[in-house]
Amino acid sequence: MRTRHLLLAIGLTALWGFNFVVMEVGLRSFPPLFYVALRFLLAAFPAVLLVGGPGVPWRKVLVAGATLGIGQYALLLTGMRAGMPAGLTSLVVQVQAIFTAVLAVVLLGERLTRRRITGMAVAFAGLALIAADLGTGGPIGAFLLVVGAAFFWSAGNIAVRNAAPPDSFRFMVWICGVAAIPMTALALLVEGVPHLEFSVEGGLSVLYVSMIATLGGFGVWGFLLKRYDASVVAPSALLVPVFGMTSAALFTGESLSPVKLTAAALIISGVLYAGTRARPFSSSASTPSVLSETGENERKATEMM
Repeated sequence: MRTRHLLLAIGLTALWGFNFVVMEVGLRSFPPLFYVALRFLLAAFPAVLLVGGPGVPWRKVLVAGATLGIGQYALLLTGMRAGMPAGLTSLVVQVQAIFTAVLAVVLLGERLTRRRITGMAVAFAGLALIAADLGTGGPIGAFLLVVGAAFFWSAGNIAVRNAAPPDSFRFMVWICGVAAIPMTALALLVEGVPHLEFSVEGGLSVLYVSMIATLGGFGVWGFLLKRYDASVVAPSALLVPVFGMTSAALFTGESLSPVKLTAAALIISGVLYAGTRARPFSSSASTPSVLSETGENERKATEMM
């Protein structure tokens, strides 16, 4: 990858990591479900009027919208509102890559290799460490909601793989579009009509997550994927929790305890190990490892960051 494109990829993951802090700020002004609805409404309109049709059967768009959109973000933002810190949330949701590998075995018949099993075990050890730490007085219920969001994220990855859209950006716009109306209805049903007071930080938060993190971020990601293989681009996504935890520490005062740092090392290394192929033995020049199917799922997973 060229230097300027590498810097672009790093900058993008920084924006996505900071996105969790921005969402935490937005939740001070909006109820979680209504906040999600606003995100999708702004990301979809007027974009859906300009990009053309999704290019795949509508049932596949609806399935992706229900999982990647409604299921993932309804649980994610509810979990954050219930007490999950932004930085820790950015880390926990990365287990979606492990859930994706499991679902790919169950639903797509992919092979579960020993390397994947080992990587999963390491990642889930990090998740268990966080759960044990939160169990001493932290928001364990909120933690489980975020884990549930990661599961819906992984289900959405499978839906995207099955849809195989010809234009991923256009497909993502339509995912936001089909999720916007039912998400608004769900917000009104569960939370009622919100009593809103205008807040500059709340308004900027919604604009950031919809325009910068969703449309702008995905546009840059697609730009990189048109020029490089997914195996080259996808590993940069593992920087998202690094930037997420760092920005949360800097801007919200979230602590980086030894337990969190250990859990982060376990989850990130487990996901990375499960998503790479073993380097084949050779007495000649070494062959770099590349991302396997799990790495491809990781690429698609980041598309709704």
